[in-house]
Amino acid sequence: MGTDRDTILKTLNGWLEPDRFQDYCPNGLQVEGRHPVARVISGVTASQRFLEQAIEAGADMVLVHHGYFWKGEDPCIRGMKQRRIRTLLANDVSLVAYHLPLDAHRTMGNNACLGATLGVRNPEPVTDDPRELLWQGELDEPVSAEALGRRMEDGLAQTPLHVAGGPEIIKRVAWCTGGAQGMIDRAAGLSVDAYISGEISEPTVHSARENGIHFYAAGHHATERHGVQALGAALESALGIEHHFIDDPSPA
Repeated sequence: MGTDRDTILKTLNGWLEPDRFQDYCPNGLQVEGRHPVARVISGVTASQRFLEQAIEAGADMVLVHHGYFWKGEDPCIRGMKQRRIRTLLANDVSLVAYHLPLDAHRTMGNNACLGATLGVRNPEPVTDDPRELLWQGELDEPVSAEALGRRMEDGLAQTPLHVAGGPEIIKRVAWCTGGAQGMIDRAAGLSVDAYISGEISEPTVHSARENGIHFYAAGHHATERHGVQALGAALESALGIEHHFIDDPSPA
């Protein structure tokens, strides 16, 4: 028993609308496996270790945020890429990946989930564009910079890197998950007290200090752990597919 693979893909594409996005990788089915599909295993990145754990758990399909075939990478199927794809093909397991569409989704997306995790009231994208990736909102209660860091650590299971640059008490925040530290200057124009992303670069430090805004690098993996879980849970609810999440932790 199971669900037709094309039905799953149609459902996911209907929710995430990948055709709206100019992305760095293909969204949707990247490697074709068996169908019907009875068990979906989700994860953040389709690493070799994740694939082996998913296959051990009986996956018919793996659903991830970071898949394969990124723009600018070596297109040859060799080395690490060959081993990963060989693992999928040898076990007849489909790889389905959604990148920017999963970041941007208004309820199941990484940014929506991060806002909920941080206790942000009325989290919303800063524009009405459905592709918008920068979000903002007001914390459920004003907190110190240290308290906000502890809240991230509790919710994301990772200690954030904090660059102090803003007021003593934080009320309004902006954020974008993953490698979006470059949005800090745009965030600083929103009259927020802090900007949160996954990674940090050398210029981020100076932007925070000179624009009078706190910055937190809370982890690329950590900030993007919840969206794919929400997506898998929605599939389970809508189509009756068994879903499990497997975490392959990364300090980055």
